[in-house]
Amino acid sequence: MVGALTLTACSDDGDSDGGSGKDGAPSAAPSASASADTGGAGGASPSAPAGELEGSWLTTTDGNAVALMVTGDKAALFATGGSVCSGTAGEESGTRTLRLKCTDGNDDRANGTVESVDGTSLKVKWQGSLGEETYTKSEGGSLPPGLPTAGLGS
Repeated sequence: MVGALTLTACSDDGDSDGGSGKDGAPSAAPSASASADTGGAGGASPSAPAGELEGSWLTTTDGNAVALMVTGDKAALFATGGSVCSGTAGEESGTRTLRLKCTDGNDDRANGTVESVDGTSLKVKWQGSLGEETYTKSEGGSLPPGLPTAGLGS
């Protein structure tokens, strides 16, 4: 228990939520804290897990719903405009990156750099003309509040 508290206290390097663990369960706190720490300013290693990027993220761009899912070092993106992409989420030279390949040949979201991420918001700067997109975290399989959904998927 002391080790879990020590690990949690040491990994709170600017965490805005206080770093007290996701659900308060002792077995989950060290794993969640260790993952979140890999995305800090120090840039732990090139093969670091996604950490704070982990989860499902949603946005709308040009009237299309875009869903980005990150699990470990794997990433997938789906857009109602027809793009289905898969690839990796990781860290390169201390910068969190997304590298995707889309089945339709679209490369608008092929290479992205994470500008910021917290418990509710993710900003990705995509190389090329698409620029920056801001995603909202989806919790429990439902759409986040305030996301415009009328007319999507038609």
